[in-house]
Amino acid sequence: MQIQFNTDSNIEGRDELARWVEDATAKALGHFGDRITRLEVHLSDINAHKSGQDDIRCLLEARPARRKPVAVSHRAGTIEQAVNGATEKLKRALDSTFSRLGSRQRTATFSDDSGE
Repeated sequence: MQIQFNTDSNIEGRDELARWVEDATAKALGHFGDRITRLEVHLSDINAHKSGQDDIRCLLEARPARRKPVAVSHRAGTIEQAVNGATEKLKRALDSTFSRLGSRQRTATFSDDSGE
């Protein structure tokens, strides 16, 4: 899984931050293995230079192989909370997506094996 990391002009995209985000998302989403070809991470500060509650936004967009992209976002007070919240949402969304696909494949297999 390739991970692409982006920030807006209000968040410093230091190498250390990029490595932490890539490690955290890869660890959390690693069990999806090669079913995801790319993950895009977008961090932004909604209120720019003003301080405020839940002003950090993390948008995650996963690109499953041969499927439409799955995107989620989470707003929080810190980068870590925003990334972790978005990652949890994405895990649930991908679990749902892949379980639906598995159900369809099993249904197709059972109907193909009916011997008719």
